[in-house]
Amino acid sequence: MCFVFCLKILNSLLENINNPADLRNLGIEQLGQVCNELREFIIDESSKNPGHFGASLGTVELTVALHYVLNTPYDRIVWDVGHQAYGHKILTERRTKFHTNRKFGGISGFPNPKESEYDAFIAGHSSTSISAALGMAIAAQQKGELDRHIVAVIGDGSLTGGLAFEGLNHAGFSKTNILVILNDNNMAIDANVGALNQYLLDITTSKTYNKFKDEVWHMLKRLSNYGTNALAIAQKVENGIKAVLLKESNLFESLDFRYFGPVDGHDVFHLVRTIQDLLDMQGPKLLHVRTQKGKGFKPAEESQTTWHAPGKFDKITGKIIVNDDALKTPPKYQDVFGATLVDLAQADARIVGVTPAMASGCSMDMLMKAMPGRAFDVGIAEQHAVTFSAGMAKDGLIPFCNVYSSFMQRAYDQVIHDVALPQLPVIFCLDRAGIVGHDGATHHGVFDLAFMRAIPNIIIASPVDELELQHLMYTAYRANKPFVIRYPRGKGEHVSWKVPLQELSLGKGICMEQGQRIAVLSVGPIGNRANDAIKQIKQTHNVQLAWYNMRFVKPLDEQLLQEILDSFSIIVTIEDGVINGGFGSAVLEYASQQAYSGTIKRLGIPDVFVPHGTPEELYKSCHLDTKSLYDFFVNLL
Repeated sequence: MCFVFCLKILNSLLENINNPADLRNLGIEQLGQVCNELREFIIDESSKNPGHFGASLGTVELTVALHYVLNTPYDRIVWDVGHQAYGHKILTERRTKFHTNRKFGGISGFPNPKESEYDAFIAGHSSTSISAALGMAIAAQQKGELDRHIVAVIGDGSLTGGLAFEGLNHAGFSKTNILVILNDNNMAIDANVGALNQYLLDITTSKTYNKFKDEVWHMLKRLSNYGTNALAIAQKVENGIKAVLLKESNLFESLDFRYFGPVDGHDVFHLVRTIQDLLDMQGPKLLHVRTQKGKGFKPAEESQTTWHAPGKFDKITGKIIVNDDALKTPPKYQDVFGATLVDLAQADARIVGVTPAMASGCSMDMLMKAMPGRAFDVGIAEQHAVTFSAGMAKDGLIPFCNVYSSFMQRAYDQVIHDVALPQLPVIFCLDRAGIVGHDGATHHGVFDLAFMRAIPNIIIASPVDELELQHLMYTAYRANKPFVIRYPRGKGEHVSWKVPLQELSLGKGICMEQGQRIAVLSVGPIGNRANDAIKQIKQTHNVQLAWYNMRFVKPLDEQLLQEILDSFSIIVTIEDGVINGGFGSAVLEYASQQAYSGTIKRLGIPDVFVPHGTPEELYKSCHLDTKSLYDFFVNLL
């Protein structure tokens, strides 16, 4: 047994690849083994240390081919998002560190230039790669680096984002040699939707087109030896054939891209030859690569949404490891949202749901299953999701638009111009607000309170628990105003959570605990951490601090706040958003207007980008865990 194990190690190619230069020293015939070992490495590591799984399995061959052909890091690979880039990280000096992926103090789950020179651009949000790559291509031209190749790798899900089309439009007009690789697996997190998805499907399933494309490709290569005129004629012939066979013009070539494909994204040898050929061609080019999300791990191939980020699993049986106590714990906030939305929609036909490609992630899929015609997945297109919702609200519908907090940043202008200004009753449910954990700085939803608070005509609220979430959803439905409800990722506070819906008074908080000496004002579920610390203070110091759940950041409950100012000389505000401009700032501004002479201490996310780690580790690093709050209160006493 030891002999077999040692022989396997000696024969391992991946063990001896520390950077792409090592990969390029191999013969092309060895790349198949590298791909197999890389795929097995990702499966093994991800089974023990969860992350984004399926997408990276699908890009193994593409990753190996790119680093084999390109002179990285001098040549640039700009990945769109980072879900597909685990293989890239492993091949670029981070194989021995990969067990720390997404852990506190370890490597990031997404490409980040601060982490490695091989990471050309930060990639936590989608649809950015083409614009960033074009900028780099222009910079290379300006600096005379004409031998530098720039490649953007974008998924078909990310291509639905408006920024991707803005980048394509400009890049096609540019005089650069940018190469865009479209990684088409017919999936984002959930199945892709929309006309673009159907268009790509038509291209990849046209047997007639696929029969001719290779012949056209070989003709182009032969004619290129006879001068530019022959090549130009051949290109026109190719474009004409594609247009006729597909019965429409090619979308990408209409944007002045040379289009090639679709090609098999799991044939590493063909990918190497194709990419080498394309790099020698002048002008913007797009290579359409077909891959399978979860490739090489049967459970992930068969259930791609589940295996996008499955958590820990048994790599032998393919069984996802579930905590036995899961059924005894409180529900996830997202599931409470989904179930409550179905209840509301059953009672009022005007209610509809909207999500930008996060149907299962935010539990909008519950409404989709119950009432398919009243829930809309618009693809990765947050700006469109907001204005689409505004259009429905303008003509009498009541849209619940569910967007992850960090992704709502991309639709800020639409919130201001299309919803708040005309005062349309769109209800924004911001999932993943606050600290989200392992996805890190690009995904923490810590800015929404501050940037939403600056907008007129909007109500902003955050529930202390999942019971209050239900009441706030019902209140928002009844309000007929632009309304923001923010709530965190993860589980709530109550195992039994179904309650009769109540309409809450707009802009009104509530005293949760009467007390002396210090008034603690919280907004959102972080108030439960404050309450835990307050209980410990009572046990250890026999002092009961007052606790107020303010519920609303805008409008503030000024009547209750004035009572607090009149009764306490020390006030502490707590929020799981940035301190600058958030809930605490709103309290401080009101107190200043009233010439309050007491002390106000604000606790929240400091003025830094919070890294990745477990939520508990990150709350502790921000001094917002229960022990830190307890110590803070003790020092004040």
